[in-house]
Amino acid sequence: MNRFVLAGTGSGVGKTTFTIGMMRALMKRGFNVQGFKCGPDYIDPTYHTAVTKRPSRNIDSFMMSAEVVRAIVARASREANIAMIEGVMGFYDGKSPLSNEGSAAHISEITESPVILIVNGASMARSVAAVVKGFQLLDEKSNIVGVLVNQLGSRSHYEIVKTAIEKECEIPVVGYLQKGAVDPLPSRHLGLVPAIERGDLDYYFARLAEAIEETVDLELLLKITKAEPIEVFSSIFDAQTERKPVHIAVAKDSAFNFYYEENFELLRAYGAKLHFFSPLQNEVVPDVAQALYIGGGFPEEFAARLAENEATKRSIRFAIESGLPTLAECGGFMYLTEEIINRSGEPYSMVGVIPGRVRMQEKLAALGYREITGLAGNFLIGEGETAKGHEFHYSQYEGKYTTPAYFNKGRFRARQEGYLYKNLVAGYTHFHFASNPKLVENWLTASHSRFSSIN
Repeated sequence: MNRFVLAGTGSGVGKTTFTIGMMRALMKRGFNVQGFKCGPDYIDPTYHTAVTKRPSRNIDSFMMSAEVVRAIVARASREANIAMIEGVMGFYDGKSPLSNEGSAAHISEITESPVILIVNGASMARSVAAVVKGFQLLDEKSNIVGVLVNQLGSRSHYEIVKTAIEKECEIPVVGYLQKGAVDPLPSRHLGLVPAIERGDLDYYFARLAEAIEETVDLELLLKITKAEPIEVFSSIFDAQTERKPVHIAVAKDSAFNFYYEENFELLRAYGAKLHFFSPLQNEVVPDVAQALYIGGGFPEEFAARLAENEATKRSIRFAIESGLPTLAECGGFMYLTEEIINRSGEPYSMVGVIPGRVRMQEKLAALGYREITGLAGNFLIGEGETAKGHEFHYSQYEGKYTTPAYFNKGRFRARQEGYLYKNLVAGYTHFHFASNPKLVENWLTASHSRFSSIN
């Protein structure tokens, strides 16, 4: 099969543009394409999924082991003949400035995938070859097999850059995109998900594919990105139990859609049955629910509708007050507070289980990986147990964590965070269950225990 990492020299170099354009162009040729995203980002996989019609998967060498990364790629690629792995930031950028951990370079090594490096060639000629050469030499295991160049001024500019790279770096230049060849990507955050759900971006994907076909040698790309299939004989995603299933209600719609597909896979492997409902449609928590999961997303963008949907809010309050083991991450945590104040200063009433409110701001409030240690009373991650995740939000909680849920350690801070109330675990942190599947077992055990005691 073909499997490769589309890496960049830095953020904003055009990784997502090339990725989704090439996905659509290759699908037009009859290939089944599976998308992956290095790192914890939820947005880019949404693009991949919209184009390929297959759920894109996050793979991250900080939040999960090498064995788990390989298992995810192997499982998701079974019915595909091309696996495309979009990198994160610059090729070597990850958790630490001293190692490749968490970087696209580490993922390419773990998955034994060749690398296509994307370079911004604006205002450069032979110097582009120096950039590529530096990326080749920093790590002897880099496995960079080809180059794509973005933001070029003309076809003649491309020929100059191509000649320099191929002579000095001894790898082929696969193609380029000229400056202005395609419109900028639509908003990567606000409004993206509903736009994709409505099909509003299909025209854009088609235009990207046309631009790629004009200036990228897809036959050469396929020739240099052959890779052996990854063999995995068993993994944490295989069925782990034969016990009676636990029914978990999952809030999922345009307001709440930041979920790792592998979190769902692990829940199912341990015996969960997932029941999706939409707070935006004023749907209530399903009657069969023995647990509740409210993920992240954009509740602030839909605050007016969420505030009006009293049936949903009542059902969630009842579920939590009744002791349903509940996890609320980031946007879900925001939704459970008393109110969300948008960027214009307008307040909107939310569920009200968590005292205090959330205020949106223009400045990024938190971003980065988190090492999580459980505190006493936490049904999900018990006292002293550890897991990994990440945090990314533009809001601040204005209230008091009366009973913190966990100890959180990032690169620049370490403190107790989150909110515990009855069987609710809430906070800004997104958990990745593959970092410690014991969390899944804890959750389902808590759900079983609660309903056994009731019955």
